[in-house]
Amino acid sequence: MGEAHDIIGEKRQRAAPGVIPVRVGAQDAIAGGPYQERHHEEARRKCRDREDPVPLPAGQLFELLPGAHEALDWGRGGHVPGHNSVPMQKIRAAVIGVGYLGRFHARKYAQAAGCELAAVVDPRQDAREQLAAELKTRPLSDYRPLLGEVDAVSVVTPTPAHFAIAREFLEGGAHVLVEKPITEAAGQARELIALAARQRLILQVGHLERFNAAILAAMPHLTAPRFVECHRLAPYRERGTDVNVVLDLMIHDIDIVQTIVGAPISTIDAIGTPVFSDEIDIANARIRFENGCVANATASRVSLKTERKLRIFEDDAYLSLDLQQKIVTHIRKRATSGVPGELPVSIEEQSLDQGDALKAEIDSFLDCIRTGRPPVVSGEAGLTALETAMRITTQVNELLAARKARA
Repeated sequence: MGEAHDIIGEKRQRAAPGVIPVRVGAQDAIAGGPYQERHHEEARRKCRDREDPVPLPAGQLFELLPGAHEALDWGRGGHVPGHNSVPMQKIRAAVIGVGYLGRFHARKYAQAAGCELAAVVDPRQDAREQLAAELKTRPLSDYRPLLGEVDAVSVVTPTPAHFAIAREFLEGGAHVLVEKPITEAAGQARELIALAARQRLILQVGHLERFNAAILAAMPHLTAPRFVECHRLAPYRERGTDVNVVLDLMIHDIDIVQTIVGAPISTIDAIGTPVFSDEIDIANARIRFENGCVANATASRVSLKTERKLRIFEDDAYLSLDLQQKIVTHIRKRATSGVPGELPVSIEEQSLDQGDALKAEIDSFLDCIRTGRPPVVSGEAGLTALETAMRITTQVNELLAARKARA
């Protein structure tokens, strides 16, 4: 922690005269650090008092920006008391890891209002330089020079690297959006959550389906789910096989189901097997909740087609969600009409715009930084999904080990 203070302190000493190299926050980004006495009112005063016409560097001039995107308030409360946030002109962001998904993160930051993409980081020279040239930003092979230099990062590396990178940026005072799963182990996730809370920083987890138009459209119609059926199928690709299919694909549905059911899990019955990789490639889990709801989730990355569907049954209604095609079908019980053979149901189908879930996710992250609102998918939510995914993984691996022992 002391090393992080030294790095940031040295960078502040190099700042231009009359300019405070501010982080995001009314207090210093490192709680309890040697610069904690700096207050945003002092920064505004010094900026107003500048007599020279030289423009301030991006990210160093406070200015009010548009407020929250109310449509993305699902699962969030109000402003977090004492949170390390303040309106500012530009949020300096960086993306760590610019593989398939990281490239899209970088493009969304480059397009976002009130944001400057300060750098893209990847050990592969071709990947970082090509993207940096496209987006007119700085390519780096190592993320450490950015500690104390940026306000926010997306961590889009392979899962084993999530914890160390996210921890260093939180210690350095940056808000963090980390791709799912949040970490490899629950203990690591808890450490990140506690660190973000101490630093009063945003820790958001990239469960992208929370921003899917079909999910957002269905939420107002859900009251008390009794049974949930999930199918998430995809063809085999080498990308993503650093983790098993439960942590790669099923975890999306785990997060959604646990959110809409809102009750603790009582039992899990899971099965699965490797097919093309050394990890579990197809799995099914039957999850029973303490309120009686049952969810049946199937995930495969060895299918011939791509499918992402969710079916939710309640006492008097049925919702079918096609998360890929963005179609929501709502079937509800109604009074009988008296017409022979006519079903006593009403059927409504919505075909939604495809939208841009990743743009919505990153815009929401930036909005949380400006306003101090809790993220749609908090570190705690990421931990809850991870713990359930780990329970399923453990159960499947125990069955596989028992089968191997019998062979």
